[in-house]
Amino acid sequence: MDAVKTSKDLIEKAEEKVEKGLEVVKDTFNNLASHLPLANLAKHNNDTLTIEVDLPGVKKEDINLKVEDDYLTVTAVRRFKNEIKEEDYYLCESNFGVISRSFILPNNIDRDKIQAKFEDGRLHLTLEKLESKKTKNISIK
Repeated sequence: MDAVKTSKDLIEKAEEKVEKGLEVVKDTFNNLASHLPLANLAKHNNDTLTIEVDLPGVKKEDINLKVEDDYLTVTAVRRFKNEIKEEDYYLCESNFGVISRSFILPNNIDRDKIQAKFEDGRLHLTLEKLESKKTKNISIK
């Protein structure tokens, strides 16, 4: 009977370690997600791609866009300050950090025609294909 009890104890300890490990992984991903802005990618037609990057709490002047080699990188500084002043206490929470996201640009994207618009905490990027790579209809004679 001791072998059965020992086995059960070992299984319970292993389950506890796995659960603790999963909590650490969850916390790590939550921390990573707070520094990695979420993005939506869409292909509207054969000639245009759009990327929408969520940047809540970021000001337009704190956003930097850079194209280098085959990468489009969005970098922003998020500044958040929450102050509560009451008669019997004062609470100030602040969060400051750089967030960044890079996208690999396909070879057929015209790097000179990338457009960016920032609105309501969301950065809208429009990417056009090179003129020579755009879809062309051919008429039949």
